[in-house]
Amino acid sequence: MLDFKKEIRSAFSENKMAICISMAILLISLILGYVLEPNLHAYLNPVVENLSKQVETGNIKLTFHSIFSNNIRIVFFMFIFGLLCCFSALILAFNGFFVGYFVAVNSNDMFKTLLLLIPHGIFEFSSCIIACASGFVLFKFLYRFLKAFARNDEGSLSNQLYESYVENFDKLKQSIMLLLVATVLMIIAGIFEVYLTLPIANFILSISS
Repeated sequence: MLDFKKEIRSAFSENKMAICISMAILLISLILGYVLEPNLHAYLNPVVENLSKQVETGNIKLTFHSIFSNNIRIVFFMFIFGLLCCFSALILAFNGFFVGYFVAVNSNDMFKTLLLLIPHGIFEFSSCIIACASGFVLFKFLYRFLKAFARNDEGSLSNQLYESYVENFDKLKQSIMLLLVATVLMIIAGIFEVYLTLPIANFILSISS
């Protein structure tokens, strides 16, 4: 029987480098998005304005379902696109750029902006970091699988494929474990974003004013 606690611990301990690289990508992209706000304005401001307009007109409703659906789509994209030469890193970087840009645009009231981001952002950023790492690990599985298959010239084609798969199954399993953790964190982030972030922010603003 699969011991999820043990498997998750193993997935994290054996893929620290992938997680650290993902953290660095997010941190650097957040900083660049903030610092380069004047240069990114022409590209990202239309996206922000269009999103705000759709929310105001009701075309986009900020419900748990809509927020979770969008965020979980990003998580799975980062996982799947890890197969394409770690393309998941670009998805994570874009999201980091966007958040950094958003904070810079609203820097006139930095305290309030951070209050509206941090409660759910702790879970959402953690989820994105782990999702990106899962994409890296998935790419590592694919690379090792193809490498093992290329050097295995014994038996039938199906046996060669199977042996290569079994030999590297641990990496595939670890990538899936990381994806599951990222999914759970994104569910928590969605709950916070819809039901808790605004009340927490309003409460802190009320006692600090």
